[in-house]
Amino acid sequence: MVNIIKEEISLEESLKKKIEFICDFNNTKPTIINGSIRKIDRTNLTYIEPHRIIINNITFLAFNYSNEIFIENLSNKIKLSELEDYLKTI
Repeated sequence: MVNIIKEEISLEESLKKKIEFICDFNNTKPTIINGSIRKIDRTNLTYIEPHRIIINNITFLAFNYSNEIFIENLSNKIKLSELEDYLKTI
């Protein structure tokens, strides 16, 4: 039987402050859902689930210690510094 161990990881504090600061400029409120690490017991397989940030019904994905943020999935990415401009165009 496969046993999957799930450990929640919290969003890095500096990344959280940056996102909240950007959202304050755009008069929006982000909803942050922490990611997790999933490990398959007795193997070396792990999966890092990204943090989900929901702004204006759009889901953004972020990893700790990264300067990039992903839009809806891992194939569309922008720099965190471009997030404010992206939110203004929506």
